[in-house]
This record gives sequence, C-alpha cells and structure tokens, in this order.
Amino acid sequence: MESLSLAQARRIALAAQGFHAAWDKPHATPTMRTLQRTLERTAVLQVDSVNVLQRAHYMPLYSRMGAYDVDLLRRASERHPRRMVEYWAHVQAFMPVELWPHMRWRMDHYRARRGKWRVLEEDPELEASLLAEVRERGASTARDLDDGLPRRKDHWGWNWSTTRRVLDYLFTTGDLAIAGRNSQFEILYDLPERVIPRVHLEAPTPTVHEAHVELVRRAARSHGVATLRDLADYFRMPAADTARAVAALTEAGELVPVTVEGWTRPAYLHRDARLPRRLDARALLSPFDPVVWERARTEALFDFVYRIEIYVPEPKRVHGYYVLPFLLGDRLVGRVDLKADRKAGLLLVKAAYAEECAPPDTAAELAAELVRLAGWLGLAGIVVEPRGDLAAALLAETALAG
Repeated sequence: MESLSLAQARRIALAAQGFHAAWDKPHATPTMRTLQRTLERTAVLQVDSVNVLQRAHYMPLYSRMGAYDVDLLRRASERHPRRMVEYWAHVQAFMPVELWPHMRWRMDHYRARRGKWRVLEEDPELEASLLAEVRERGASTARDLDDGLPRRKDHWGWNWSTTRRVLDYLFTTGDLAIAGRNSQFEILYDLPERVIPRVHLEAPTPTVHEAHVELVRRAARSHGVATLRDLADYFRMPAADTARAVAALTEAGELVPVTVEGWTRPAYLHRDARLPRRLDARALLSPFDPVVWERARTEALFDFVYRIEIYVPEPKRVHGYYVLPFLLGDRLVGRVDLKADRKAGLLLVKAAYAEECAPPDTAAELAAELVRLAGWLGLAGIVVEPRGDLAAALLAETALAG
C-alpha cells in the first residue's frame, strides 16, 4: 500500500481544491470558464446568510481565482445556460446543475420523512395552492406568497411562517427549485422546469447506489486524498452508503487505498490527484470553505484547531466572530477576525493571530492579501485593531502596504 507524508497529503488536498492551477493566477482576469473550472474543483459552494465580510459562496471563488466580478456567479446560477443551482448538497449550497438527477434519492428521502430536520405536518391543500401560485406568478419569495399566517418562535434562530416551512419542504423534495435570490437574500422559488435545463431535468434517474457512487467520486476528486469520514461529509451522506460507494470506486481503480503519516484511519487517493513538488498558495479561507469546513480533517491535515465562533456568546469567543484561516504555501499559518465596514469604506481586522508554523514573512504576506481583499470588496482602507499576537506586526506591514 502506498504511503504519503503529511506534507504530501496537504499538497494533494490543496491542489485538488484548485490552489495549484495555472488558470487561477491572480493576475489573470477570471472569466466564466475560470469560474466553471473552479466549481469543478470544489464541487459545491456552501451558502450562508452571514454578511459581515462577504457572503459565504463568494469567498471560495475569490480565494482560488483572485478578484473577480461577482456577477459571474449570478449569471452562472440564474441565467441560461444555468451552470449551477442551489440544493441541500453539503448543506444549503450551490452545486453543478448536472447533479440534479443524482439528488433525487435525497429528494425522495425528504419526502418520506416530511422535511429535513423535523416532521412537517401534512397540508396537501396549502402545498397544492403554493405550487399553483408559483406556476402562475413565476419566481416568488415566501414573503410574496405568505398569507400572514402566524409565525412560530419555538426554535432558536427561526421565525418561519407556515408558508416558508412548506416552501422549504417542496424545495427539498424537488417539487420546487431555487431560481435565485433577491437583494435581501430571500430565496426565489420556481418550478423546476423553469430552473433546471431540460437535459438534466429529464435525465434518467440513477439508482440510489449509482447516485452515491457519483457523489463520492466528486468528493474524492475535490479532496484528492481523504478518509471515509471526509468523503461522507462532503455531500453529507450516510457512512454505510459512502463505504459501499468507496468499495465500488476502489474496485474500479478510481480510488487507491493509502496510508497518511499521522492518520489513524485508512485513506483513499483519487487516481487523478496531483502531487505538486511545492505549492505557493496565498489565500484567506472563509469559515465555510471546503478546505476547512470539516474541522477534524483540518486538524489532521494542517494541525490547525479551528472552530467557527459566530454562534458563541462574545465573552466566550477565543479568536473572534468571523475568523478566516490564512493559507500560505501549504500551511495554515494564521487567522484573522475580519469585518467589512461598508459605510466607512474600511476593512476591519478585529484580531490577528499567528500559528507556531508561521514563517517570518507571515505579517507581510497577510498584509498584501488584505490589501487585495479590500480592493475586491471596494473598501478604501484597512484598520488593524490591537488584538492577537500578530496584530502589531500586521499593523506595521499594512501601513507600509498602504
């Protein structure tokens, strides 16, 4: 059995995610082709409503492509020919639109259990009424369709009307699709036939096992090298189903069993994975970036303990509210708590920390990356607050960069 060092595994994983591609160099102007190639690398782009810096689905593209026109993503997801669509893939996420048939097993699963998290009481009349209204009105938000029914507040963070809950159910079952979002980030629901290209909507439904194999195949390509747990997490699949798909791909020669230095679990290398001799990446990673969203994998690959602290009460936060790991070369060498003050036109660095592996030029490289990020966000300046062991050096370097 082949054995990989931890450094090799890191380079394989980062290359698989698009951090070692000639077409993603920052000096090049990203195009729709660049975006599509990047999506092929990541397979999914998690969607999240937090907008303290930039929406979650925009950031992984920026980290890999450099400064790009965010209208590329809107065109790819809302205009013909639609290249990506939102569905419950990893969680709420953009995925390549051709995966729609491979999600029908999940749609059937949600239909059988009446929802994602909790059972939705059957209301055939409301379901039929909403589908008919969407058919007549076209793409609509829950607010457009809501008849003013009482909203429930028995779950923290939720304030959904009955209409909103039923629309979400119809979305998970594939009876409705997401046509886009409005300026308030509200979902626009529409009929699948007006969202999904016919070639994918009318494609034969794969068997459940065939769908699982395709999803694990994509997860393996995006990871490069991964454990069974990593592969299951990518599209949030049951472990047993993932294991059967891994067995099939291993037998076919697409996955190769390997050992990785320091890993206690078996790993699988995708046969097309690249192993660069070196990797010169420099990027800030969103908390929802595929490189870091599975925290156990992040720790195993980078020796980087990372927790998203958005939902942690402020006095208990260790590093900050919206903390982005800083990738330099093939290591995560620091982390920064960032906020875009759009009214003042400033990028605020609320805190900055260095890891033990951070090289001497970390502050200078991070400053350069923050300048680039501020430019992409249309912010005129950077303010570094004095919190964290990297803050003083970063303040000096940003002053020089400015």
